[in-house]
Amino acid sequence: MELANRVKTLTPSATLAITAKANELKGQGHDVIGLGAGEPDFNTPTYILDAAEEAMRNGLTKYTPSGGIPALKQAIIEKFARDNGLTYSSDNVIVTTGAKHALYTLFQVILNKGDEVIVPAPYWVSYPEQVKLAEGTPVFINAEEENNFKVTPEQLRKVITPKTKAVVINSPSNPTGMMYNRQELQKLGEVCLEHNVLMVSDEIYEKLIYSDDPHVSVAALSDEFKANTIIINGVSKSHAMTGWRIGYAAGPVGIIKPMTSLASHSTSNPTSIAQYAALAAYRAYEQPVEDMRRVFSERLDVLYELLNDIPGISCVKPKGAFYLFPNVQNAVKQTGYDTVDDWAKALLEEEKVALVPGTGFGAPENVRLSYAVSMDALKEAAERIKRFVENHQS
Repeated sequence: MELANRVKTLTPSATLAITAKANELKGQGHDVIGLGAGEPDFNTPTYILDAAEEAMRNGLTKYTPSGGIPALKQAIIEKFARDNGLTYSSDNVIVTTGAKHALYTLFQVILNKGDEVIVPAPYWVSYPEQVKLAEGTPVFINAEEENNFKVTPEQLRKVITPKTKAVVINSPSNPTGMMYNRQELQKLGEVCLEHNVLMVSDEIYEKLIYSDDPHVSVAALSDEFKANTIIINGVSKSHAMTGWRIGYAAGPVGIIKPMTSLASHSTSNPTSIAQYAALAAYRAYEQPVEDMRRVFSERLDVLYELLNDIPGISCVKPKGAFYLFPNVQNAVKQTGYDTVDDWAKALLEEEKVALVPGTGFGAPENVRLSYAVSMDALKEAAERIKRFVENHQS
């Protein structure tokens, strides 16, 4: 059978080969340290688990409105007011089957064939693939490491064309952990308004910040920005709820309404039980969220120092998320490998440390390390990486 052209354009995940090899080695009994995780290594807080159980026992296991139960939408609205200084109504919000589904539905709604979406690189691997699935064209801007992996207004302005429909802003970022400040967002937003380009603000890591700089939502900077922004968020990272698959989007009714209509024909609704769990996450206390953030901050400080002590590896210290994105190009050259992918594969085979090559993120000189593992595992991984580099130096 001939497959649809849309799936033929998809690029296989750059993590697949490393993940498959890591699993193979684990199956053989090897002590593999995996630093590729894109999820917190904590269980969902107990009060959220209790809410899910209560929902099940109370029979809240039926279909819900496609855009989410009213109580959860209200909790999200209250969250926006409390945390971001934003005022939305129920019509401005859709609850989705994870933040990824919110993005997918958004691109399906706003893109026609040939429309362009600007995606700063390094980027989360699914952004360009979802744009292509909507028959759009991803246009990449290289966010320089010297600028802390952030794009400038000048870079943005240069790539905007009459076909440009949107730009993706991910702050804090996967994979770099970088974060835009208020002034930087203001300037990027002005360029977007000038050219009528929609801002897609992915804020899924907003609760995981390790600096004195606060998270800023670009939509909160002005009414004009708010009317030109779709915010993507969810409870996956902030509340250790990746498997529950609850995300949401907020923005103009003219976009949220058709997103809801499309969702009604694809998923019917997000899982009812998971919605009530998310409701508890936003309605109850958030001490577990702060506890998790503090642990990540401690791990970041330790791993950052250990990585920068390895010959040929340099790293910009991130301000959020739970990833480090070091440049390993010099280490690759010093150890005699041709590419970062080859280097990462050899590291896994010899020292049993699994890293994600930066190729899939649009940054072939870097690797992504997740510190969503124990402190002991991080220290051991850094020791193994250092040994690998020193043993192979020519």
